Amino acid sequence: MSEQNVQDTRELVVMLTRGTDHELSSVAFTIACGGITSGMKVYAFLVSSAVDLVRRKGVDMTHVPPLEPLKALIEDFVARGGTIWACPPCVKTRGYTQEDFIEGVTIQGASAMHERLKAGAASLSF
Repeated sequence: MSEQNVQDTRELVVMLTRGTDHELSSVAFTIACGGITSGMKVYAFLVSSAVDLVRRKGVDMTHVPPLEPLKALIEDFVARGGTIWACPPCVKTRGYTQEDFIEGVTIQGASAMHERLKAGAASLSF
């Protein structure tokens, strides 16, 4: 495989731990969208209060100027092929089900993230 092909297939896992109350949520999705722009396949793994970010109506609550509103960042991320996983125990603890989340979110355990990391994905945590 040529170096260019390796570059084209790089993956990034972004783990988000903050919810609607913290600017790092917007920063994380801004960086995740930047990864897609640079040609990476990007996965967002949401744990703890970060699962609140993709809850229907909850997504409307975060905006840290001068960044884009979080809803716009998430919609852009999903529209351009980004994958969003929500941690099952974190979802269950909050009493959420799949129907509580916006389109494009999958309730998925950490094993999916681990598989990407074992395959060589880079990772960032917020």
